[in-house]
Amino acid sequence: MQTYYERDADFGLIRDKTTVAILGYGSQGHAHALNLQDSGAQNVVIGLRSGSANREKARAAGLKVLDMAEAVQQADVAAIMIPDEYHAALYRDVLAPNLKEGAALCFAHGLAVHFGYVSARSDLDVFLVAPKGPGHGLRAVFEKGGGLPCLFAVAQDATGLARDLAMAYAAGIGCGRAGMIETTFGEECITDMFGEQTVLCGGLPYLVLAAFETLVEAGYTPEMAYFECLHEVKLIVDLFYTGGLKDMCHSISTTAEYGGHLTGARIVNDQTKAEMKRILEDIQNGGFPKKLMEDAGAGNPDLLARRKLMLDHPIEAAGEKVRALMPWLRENRLVKESGKRD
Repeated sequence: MQTYYERDADFGLIRDKTTVAILGYGSQGHAHALNLQDSGAQNVVIGLRSGSANREKARAAGLKVLDMAEAVQQADVAAIMIPDEYHAALYRDVLAPNLKEGAALCFAHGLAVHFGYVSARSDLDVFLVAPKGPGHGLRAVFEKGGGLPCLFAVAQDATGLARDLAMAYAAGIGCGRAGMIETTFGEECITDMFGEQTVLCGGLPYLVLAAFETLVEAGYTPEMAYFECLHEVKLIVDLFYTGGLKDMCHSISTTAEYGGHLTGARIVNDQTKAEMKRILEDIQNGGFPKKLMEDAGAGNPDLLARRKLMLDHPIEAAGEKVRALMPWLRENRLVKESGKRD
């Protein structure tokens, strides 16, 4: 794995003359824009749709806000920071007819390009900068003088500068402080979606819900089940996030460690891994991206129905009671008010 740092990037490519249009001001968009500005980029503008609730937030942060098309017309680098399902329409309706010749497209996720939902004009550079963490985390770490690692890649190098621009952009948002790792659009998007579905946003939450239900159905109180099956997840994840499985094994009790070894393989077994392989294949062959785009095109009925089922789960009511005992948690929440789309 080749890792690059601030010293390997020429931020001057972006700092003085390049106009960077950040399209969207949600979780990633606000962090990229503010970090670039604080790094010394002189020409950062925000492109937002008419009526966006984030216009005033961006202006209050000292950023210049324009309609999408106007921002794109000015851009030397147009950074797409809206959800994947809107990339194709944004490129077709706004980017393709308005981007100047020789400009660059920056993506924070490789899905739209890798699976062909966006096919950029031949005169455009196309690169990827994907911080390994949510936008609010990227901003918070930057403000403390640090950075998140990122992946970067080039899909199309029309000018000969695409890779240099990608590294300059990554350094500008603070990732050069931690490490910039070169990859491909395909590797980034497939591994990212697989991790989300099998562990982060699929495997873990649904494992928590099943464990919570098992305790409650056996007669234990919902609040106690919440403590044991959800609240303490962070305590364990923090251990192997900062020091790997070694730190976890060192810090937990013998009872917890031995019980985990005995039962872990009963929960995550050969059948689980076989299902993971099928999930990976569904991502690789474009099946999942196709479902995502079809549901988005219909107004997200399946997503919204599944979201409602999760948010109506009894674990949410138990969680409200437990979190009320720890008011400081609200102050430490990474998820603020900025929406996904903008």
